[in-house]
Amino acid sequence: MVQIVFAKPVFLWLFGIIPLMIFIHFYSLKRGKKRALRFANYEAIRRITGEQVVTKNILLLLMRTITVVFLIFSAAGIGVWYMGNATKFDMVIAMDASSSMLAEDYSPNRLEAAKAAMTVFAKSVPGNIRIGLVTFSGASFIKLKPTDDMDKVVDTISKIEIEKLGGTDLGQAIITAANLMPKEGPRVVVLLTDGQDNIGITPDEALEYIKDDKIVVHTIGMGSKQGGPIGDIAASFTVDEDTLKHIAQSTNGNFFMPTDEESLKNTFLSIAQFRNSPLKKDLSIYFLSIAIFFLLIEWGLLGTKYSII
Repeated sequence: MVQIVFAKPVFLWLFGIIPLMIFIHFYSLKRGKKRALRFANYEAIRRITGEQVVTKNILLLLMRTITVVFLIFSAAGIGVWYMGNATKFDMVIAMDASSSMLAEDYSPNRLEAAKAAMTVFAKSVPGNIRIGLVTFSGASFIKLKPTDDMDKVVDTISKIEIEKLGGTDLGQAIITAANLMPKEGPRVVVLLTDGQDNIGITPDEALEYIKDDKIVVHTIGMGSKQGGPIGDIAASFTVDEDTLKHIAQSTNGNFFMPTDEESLKNTFLSIAQFRNSPLKKDLSIYFLSIAIFFLLIEWGLLGTKYSII
């Protein structure tokens, strides 16, 4: 899917000058014709020769209009978003670090299983990917800004612990992860959670926030259907699959629901292989070149019969 965008849409208001330009063109022709008729009977010449001595210069007007149109599009920063294979991109893993991640339906628990899978992932990604880390519960916590130093990523992963603040704020996690990355280039968020959004910014509000940035969000739901104990306390935490699917589908991402440690590792490894991402192409320089081309044609026409008398 291709989407046309403008970096400076305020310049599109300049299209309002085109009708004025057309009016001035024909008004100038009319005045030029009146001046010409003062010195020669061009109407008689036209009847004899069958030629329009004072032309309407439609071709000249067309060239001028095309020039202005392309200049306006160039000034407005025209570009296109399209899906393509990214050669390099930034990624932030947003990991749920609420107390439910201590459930033992993964070995030894969800938290440690997630950390192990993330470590395997960090060691397997190619050098053209930068990785950042965010943990969240009822709030989000920046652990590492995107870097290509995978030793630093692995070390940071090993230090992740359960956050003391209760709740699960998926929306804030997405926004925090998005804000860690640069504003240009392919960007990916991997959102891993074992619960449901129950506090703070809603996922839909977060999706609206990142909409124009074309950030891909892959979501991973963690937890077996039967749940698992936390120490001596039996617990069962339900993953909101519908919300995670909605987040992924809204951002051209993928939803995963691994059921054990091995499938969790495979999930991260498959994410490492994804290259399809929204890419932006700036077309303003091309539109400027086309405008200059038509401007040169117009200047050439001014020295011919198309000039206004």
